[in-house]
Amino acid sequence: MPLRSLFFDAAGTLIRPAEPVGLTYAQHAMRHGIVAEPEAIMQAFRMTWKETAPPLHPVGQPPADDDRGWWRSLVGDVFGRVLGAPLAENVLDDLFSELYLHYAQPQAWSVFDDVVPALEDLSCDHRLLVLSNFDRRLRSILAGHDLLRFFEQVIISSEVGAAKPDPRMFQAALAAAGCLPQEALHIGDDVKCDLSGAQNSDIHAFHVKRPDDGLGALVQKVRSEAYSGLRRPLI
Repeated sequence: MPLRSLFFDAAGTLIRPAEPVGLTYAQHAMRHGIVAEPEAIMQAFRMTWKETAPPLHPVGQPPADDDRGWWRSLVGDVFGRVLGAPLAENVLDDLFSELYLHYAQPQAWSVFDDVVPALEDLSCDHRLLVLSNFDRRLRSILAGHDLLRFFEQVIISSEVGAAKPDPRMFQAALAAAGCLPQEALHIGDDVKCDLSGAQNSDIHAFHVKRPDDGLGALVQKVRSEAYSGLRRPLI
């Protein structure tokens, strides 16, 4: 079957933090009298992220708080790991609120250089959707970088109630696009969430691994592959 719809991951594929997460966390923490090295925070963030299960809610019951509570717990665990003791609840509340608002701002994120040229090309003859483990902040971030114009829909985990690689995310994307799995291609940078998640739902997958396999390489693959009769995901 011909390829009709392209599903794009967001963070790590379209956008990335404008500065290292550890530095941002350290700067905001300093305002609350918390001294921690950015690199130590970054290491703690990576470990905590790896060990923390993604949000998962009962079918048809997405979180009322847009997964804000999940993020608060993660931030608390990061600083608890760095400092060797948990932050006081009132301190964590104030610090987390600042960080949450910071990452809601478009200027807190930068767009990869290959994104706009690729989207301009692919949107001419494909339906484009965002499929991201994010929350409602993502829409204003993408709008702030003038990226929403390329996408028919933005499907986020906090509204689905599950996060990639859960099949519910990919089912939601297929339903929104009105296409069969064989007619869709998912593009993302995470092996487990994006590559394996898509393949387990019988959706073609493109693994973003910059600099060699960025969105420029994606365009070349899409333009050179007929996809008709393709029996394995494109990686």
